[in-house]
Amino acid sequence: MKTYKETVILTSNGQRVTYHNITDQVKEIVKKSGVQNGIVVVQSQHTTCSVIFEEYVHDKDYNGDEYLQVDLNRILDRIIPRELTDNMDYRYPGPEHLQFLIDFEDPTFPKDPGTILNGDAHIRASFFGASETFIIENQKMLTGAVGYIYFIDWDQNRVRDRKCHVMVMGE
Repeated sequence: MKTYKETVILTSNGQRVTYHNITDQVKEIVKKSGVQNGIVVVQSQHTTCSVIFEEYVHDKDYNGDEYLQVDLNRILDRIIPRELTDNMDYRYPGPEHLQFLIDFEDPTFPKDPGTILNGDAHIRASFFGASETFIIENQKMLTGAVGYIYFIDWDQNRVRDRKCHVMVMGE
């Protein structure tokens, strides 16, 4: 069995939920892999990000978000409101976790406690999951005519680069 892996770097906008249509990138990675028949796994390593499979929608709002994304955000805002202060119904982050994150030795991680008021992003990512798997047949993903792959950053607290791992396995 052959395996091939690439990482796609995506930048979040830091002001609202960020949707990245990564379908073409994943198709190109499958092509480069040389795998004719097998599977491709598309995975986020981030606990506030998800990978979903959805229909591509041609209509977009003024932010450039597809209407299905806008509808999804509206529904999620009702059941999982954005965590804007520590005076909300969220218990995350607790004092011990906050101290851990402040002491965390990573120069890319800000020491501003406001950036981790993102319990809503963690809950949304838990609902949708971190990965999707697709069958490859004759070097093509079986996603249908309108099926597209989206990497979503649910965290709206800061701009940052995110990693999406793509692994192709098969023969």
